[in-house]
Amino acid sequence: MSKSQICPVCGLPKELCVCQSIAKEQQVIKVKLETRKWGREVTIINGINDKELDLYQVVSALKSRLACGGTVKEGRIELQGDHRSRVKEILIELGFPEENIEVE
Repeated sequence: MSKSQICPVCGLPKELCVCQSIAKEQQVIKVKLETRKWGREVTIINGINDKELDLYQVVSALKSRLACGGTVKEGRIELQGDHRSRVKEILIELGFPEENIEVE
């Protein structure tokens, strides 16, 4: 077995690596709505640690499922429009625990 197939963090083979699921369980995520100039609404997702998880993969999945635009800025995810109700469902499907997601 070569070193490229073993996770450097947990030491398990990449197929059995539990680092991502452990990182997801430790996140406390807050979802809120901000109103920008001219009344535009933006859904803000805070609390996902960008050092443990790839925020760009998470925002890509959210944008495709919600059919909206969005970006990663300053360690938080911004989605165009009010998607608070659906964001929680999608984050749960992505493996984040329901009790750690707070919608304001």
